[in-house]
Amino acid sequence: MTTFKNKTVFITGGTRGIGLEIGKKLASEGANIVIAAKTVEPQPKLEGTIYTAAKELEEAGAQALPIHCDIRFEEQVLDAVKQTVDKFGGIDILINNASAINLSPTLHLPMKRYDLMQEVNGRGTFMVSQKCIPYLLKAENPHILTLSPPLNLNPRWFGAHLGYTIAKYNMSLCVLGLAEEFKGKIGVNALWPRTTIATAAVQNLLGGDEMIRRSRKPQIIADAAYAILSKDGKTTSSHFYIDDEVLAAEGVTDLAQYAVDSSVELMPDLFL
Repeated sequence: MTTFKNKTVFITGGTRGIGLEIGKKLASEGANIVIAAKTVEPQPKLEGTIYTAAKELEEAGAQALPIHCDIRFEEQVLDAVKQTVDKFGGIDILINNASAINLSPTLHLPMKRYDLMQEVNGRGTFMVSQKCIPYLLKAENPHILTLSPPLNLNPRWFGAHLGYTIAKYNMSLCVLGLAEEFKGKIGVNALWPRTTIATAAVQNLLGGDEMIRRSRKPQIIADAAYAILSKDGKTTSSHFYIDDEVLAAEGVTDLAQYAVDSSVELMPDLFL
């Protein structure tokens, strides 16, 4: 396995939840963590800011750089990348974690919500990747890891929530295309959970406390990400990983530690 000591990890939307947990996992191994996200003031239903996230990362062992960045805007992404390179000298790993969700059916989805999902998920993933790749190409073991599902053209996923499916699959299409374009140079992979994950999005949008009880903790994604990013990026690419399959390949088959409530049945995540 490679070491993450002094490697620089650029994470979009890493203020809380999955992005923050991945950051903390890599921080514990000595990585520098950049949190490029929008939240600078506490919000009623969303815990944490880029500054509280940075504090947690520093407590986990990292040098942390919080950057106020809305990945819909090119100038903000360019500035975030510049700040990162100026402080740490380069970028070794990009985690495309930022994502917007709205599961409304077609006739009930406001176009401003549709546009937000397309701008953050597909366009944002493409743009942040584009701006980071020149630095990733100079890294010893470069990786892009995107939190998006395996591509599956089963109409079930399109009929239920077309706008969201298009947005998430655009992220996955970026994985497919970038992996081919930079084959042998950058490891480009996707990671997706088998079950719902206990995050603010699940709490606020998908079912409240009951859904949280039926979810796994974000640490399962962090541990799976760690395993993927530990591999040689120049030979490990173009995979659409599922969290429990990654851990099984590492010899971890008892996943009880990740359950929020091991007494209830887990809720399968979307797209699987």
